[in-house]
Amino acid sequence: MRSTLRTVTLGVVLASGLVLGAEAKKENFRLIEVSDLETMQKNTSAPVTVLDANDAEFRQKNGVIPGAKLLSSSEQYDINKELPAAKDAPLVFYCSNRL
Repeated sequence: MRSTLRTVTLGVVLASGLVLGAEAKKENFRLIEVSDLETMQKNTSAPVTVLDANDAEFRQKNGVIPGAKLLSSSEQYDINKELPAAKDAPLVFYCSNRL
C-alpha cells in the first residue's frame, strides 16, 4: 500500500486561503509528496487534518492513510460538519483523481 500512496499526488489546502465567506481571498493550494505530508504530521504546533475524498471502491482496493478522516462523499459533503472548526487549520485532501 505504501508504494501505491507514493504514486498518488496529495494536495494541501490551507483553510485560511479558502473562499468561505463573502470576502474573497486568494486560494493557497499546492501539491505535496508523501514525504511532505510526513513532515507536516510531525509538526505538533500546527496539526494537519488529512481528509480522504476517495470513493468506497478506491478505499477498499488501496486502503486509506492512517489517521485520515473519511469524507462522507467523494462528490459532495457539508464543510461545516466535516472540516475542522478552526478556519486556519492546515488541511490535506487526498484523492485518486480518477476519471
